[in-house]
Amino acid sequence: MPSQDRPHAADRLDDDNHPAYTMGRAAEVIGATPGFLRALGEAGLITPTRSEGGHRRYSRHQLRLAARAREMVDQGTPIEAACRIIGLENRLEEALRATAELSRPEERADSGGE
Repeated sequence: MPSQDRPHAADRLDDDNHPAYTMGRAAEVIGATPGFLRALGEAGLITPTRSEGGHRRYSRHQLRLAARAREMVDQGTPIEAACRIIGLENRLEEALRATAELSRPEERADSGGE
């Protein structure tokens, strides 16, 4: 049975969304305080997963967002504004990615008809 668990556990090492970091470790990694991470959660930028014991756990993806917010706050941007900006940047990135995917079949159809 442990051999069946190993591939699954190994897959999580590369999973950007796996909640692997405790609050203390996450704060240390981005050079912030646990209170800063809580504030990001309250502002809706990140939503940590809760362990069975109720402790917050953060993913690498969430840490990247938190690090970006920390940079903006350090430059004088209010935390709520930083969270809003990052949220909008993410939505724009998703929209651009979706647009690119939707335009690919048209490009193939256009080039095939010539």
